[in-house]
Amino acid sequence: MFHRRQFLNTFAGGFGSIALADLLQRDGYAAAVNPLAPKKPHFPGKAKRVIYMFMEGGPSQMDLFDPKPALAKWHGKSLPESYTKDLKLAFIKPSAAVLGSPRVFQPHGQCGMELSDYIPHIAKQADNICLVRSMHTEAFNHHPGQLLMFTGFTVPGRPTLGAWTVYGLGSESENLPGFVVLSSGVGTSGGASNFSSGFMPSSYQGTQFRSGGDPILYMSSPEGMDPRTQRSTIDAIGDLNRERLAETGDDEIASRIAAYELAYRMQVAGPELVDFSNESQATLDLYGIGKEPTNQFSTNCLLARRLIERGTRFVLMMHASWDQHTNLNKALKTNCEKTDQGTAALIQDLKQRGLLEDTLIVWGGEFGRTPMQEVRNVLDPENAGRDHHPAAYSMFLAGGGIKPGTVIGETDELGFTITKDPVGVHDLQATILHSLGFDHTRLTYRFMGRDFRLTDIQGEVMKNMLV
Repeated sequence: MFHRRQFLNTFAGGFGSIALADLLQRDGYAAAVNPLAPKKPHFPGKAKRVIYMFMEGGPSQMDLFDPKPALAKWHGKSLPESYTKDLKLAFIKPSAAVLGSPRVFQPHGQCGMELSDYIPHIAKQADNICLVRSMHTEAFNHHPGQLLMFTGFTVPGRPTLGAWTVYGLGSESENLPGFVVLSSGVGTSGGASNFSSGFMPSSYQGTQFRSGGDPILYMSSPEGMDPRTQRSTIDAIGDLNRERLAETGDDEIASRIAAYELAYRMQVAGPELVDFSNESQATLDLYGIGKEPTNQFSTNCLLARRLIERGTRFVLMMHASWDQHTNLNKALKTNCEKTDQGTAALIQDLKQRGLLEDTLIVWGGEFGRTPMQEVRNVLDPENAGRDHHPAAYSMFLAGGGIKPGTVIGETDELGFTITKDPVGVHDLQATILHSLGFDHTRLTYRFMGRDFRLTDIQGEVMKNMLV
């Protein structure tokens, strides 16, 4: 026996009527016809959308965001056991020698935020960002760390942050996906598990765009396929899917119907999205598009802005990899040269367009790096890098109700542990959901007889991060 929502999900598509959709919208059942129809949050949120700039691999916080001059005093020496006895490390031993940072930190902006010489463009946005120096996580390897960051758990199979966002809010775009994934760099440990819908319907999973050509394969119709033939083909497939949906009541079939329709509309919207010809040269120069090494990442930054302008709810930008176990200074510099200008340009561009105030930007990785060095080639002293460090690291946020020009939290003189205002992964997730207008304890999805939530049974909104 169908519930009312299942009945609408099953039969509304068969009427093929705009009037019906309008009536359902007024009656609050638009999501029954379109799982990505816009929905109201629990309360008015400061943010309406999210751009999550995920720096896969774990950027080194003491070389970018959290200056530790005391490391120089210990450089090349092992630390006392009192520092390292409870330390969880992926590759090195607690007795490994300390690696001092050669980076130069200076205060920036009216807020005086101290930032590294490797990120001069981000440093100019100091008054627009909230820097969290007291992040911590339970995972000290990449895939579990990424799963925890995006799903709230260290094992796969659960919905990701982007999926929870579009499940809760729907999408404001009729012609583009509600959740889009843009990648740069080389691979990620978590891969598709970072943007999966888990046990939710597949309508909520991220759609990965390619970095060149059509954003999605086969977006262009094959030669000889005219719009009328294509429309009748999709209608015929839709009729068959609706018959099957009527028999089974399976939400995945409803998702399939919606996916076919979205794909058809994207054939018009997709090429326009990636056509930058209407962007001014000043904008392209601001992002660093058309030059190296910034072009790939900066193109994704501009695409992210264009996506949210067109109603996409959640954009996940994944840049890999910041996993500098070796050649730290050189490899970190390379990553910063690729990403620094585009990141700052996106913040500046959103602000000058009036979009930053209701767009939440999140920048960071799954954990940080150790104060001690990792040397994989003992014959090359310049080969040193840093191991994974989950106990204390840095991220930053901007826009969407986040307090700008603020530093949250502190770590000890070597960056081992947090000494003030710790922020766990579930706390970050709860704060992001709060910015979007959700009580994280009430945004739930029933699966296998249990009400799941992103933050599980943990998480506290970090009010010191909010305006």
